[in-house]
Amino acid sequence: MTIATSASGSPSVAAPPSVARATRPHLASHLGAIAQLAAAGLVGSLLFGALATLLSLGVSLLLVLGIGILFLLAFLYLLWATSWLEHERVEGLYGFGVPTLRARRSGVPGFGGWMRTLWQQFIDGQMWRGVASAAIATVLGLVVLPTVAGLVASVGLAFAPLGAADTVRVPGTGFQIEDGWAVGLGVLGVVISLAVLLGVALLHAVLTRAILVPSQEAQFAAQAQVAGAQRAGAVRASEVERTRIERDLHDGVQPRLVSVAMTLGLAQQKIDDDPAAAKALVDEAHTSTKAAITELRQLARGIHASVLDDRGLDAALSALAARSPIPVQLDVRVEGRCSAQAEAAVYFAIAESLTNAAKHSRGSEARVVVRRRDDGTLWARVEDNGIGGARVLPGGGLDGITNRILAAGGTARLDSPAGGPTALEVSVPCAS
Repeated sequence: MTIATSASGSPSVAAPPSVARATRPHLASHLGAIAQLAAAGLVGSLLFGALATLLSLGVSLLLVLGIGILFLLAFLYLLWATSWLEHERVEGLYGFGVPTLRARRSGVPGFGGWMRTLWQQFIDGQMWRGVASAAIATVLGLVVLPTVAGLVASVGLAFAPLGAADTVRVPGTGFQIEDGWAVGLGVLGVVISLAVLLGVALLHAVLTRAILVPSQEAQFAAQAQVAGAQRAGAVRASEVERTRIERDLHDGVQPRLVSVAMTLGLAQQKIDDDPAAAKALVDEAHTSTKAAITELRQLARGIHASVLDDRGLDAALSALAARSPIPVQLDVRVEGRCSAQAEAAVYFAIAESLTNAAKHSRGSEARVVVRRRDDGTLWARVEDNGIGGARVLPGGGLDGITNRILAAGGTARLDSPAGGPTALEVSVPCAS
């Protein structure tokens, strides 16, 4: 069971691509497009044939012991793979800024959540646009293949008079023409073939840009949606953090300080009549005061980790692991520094996860892995060997993690099946 949640428990919102004007295709792009379209004409025909077969088998066998469901699932996953490959192909060819196709997640656990995920994937407009683009590429590829064959034949016809024969056979036909006409007809064929290939390449560039590249209005709308989600996450995270601080003060430090005051009051009453008892009460108050100071330090550390600013994420996590009640295997490989917001979000996500593991998981050890990925994101995974069953509850620690990560522009993913283990993955833009 895998869920990816945001502040409201809904699927986390991925950051949209930056608004940028698509680059103009150049000659190399057009030549590459012709070569790719020729391959798409062959591979795409087989691929869409397989999709049609899976769909027909799925529908026809749907009522036969549910066997058709397997074919329909294969149909959906093959559709998604086709669309993903088309997105990557077009972006690699033209550099239009085509957004990467990402798998949908409903954010709801269990079988019902999985079915909702499948439905959301099926109605994903971005996936279907990729499929449409792949279908167009296949059709254009079927035009490119005979055109290339015609180009080769025209070149051969243009050079045919170099032979000894007085007449030349037109390739693909049974006609014989005099060698004096062969050169002109061959050159004409070459010109027409090249014009068709160039026209197909230009048409492909125009159609793929229109289908796959979001308009600037759509990109602005997506950015506004993400900004709103981040703002809501920040507000929710601050509320959860304030509630936690109030609870820790009310349930921990405040009663201890009240006890210290009462103990000192009793000692003051006994200091003349029973100095020994008064001394014992003062010692007890002194011990309680040191415990209160320790709790205040832990509370302050939960609000802001000064070592994070001074020495970076690696040192801060090392200190965190050393204080953990359960053994922690720490594997941090981060070159350089990320933004303070990104490091703080990841640090507190790991800290809260280790706290939850110590309190609720009944696990004997935890493992923390942190990496800075090539795409400029700071990624972390916290896993324990406990009993699992963790849930994101409003106001809980996991709720605070997801909202803090969302506010930093990242995503959080929780995997905690019953029986364990529990794993939390967070990913935050390094420059957030």
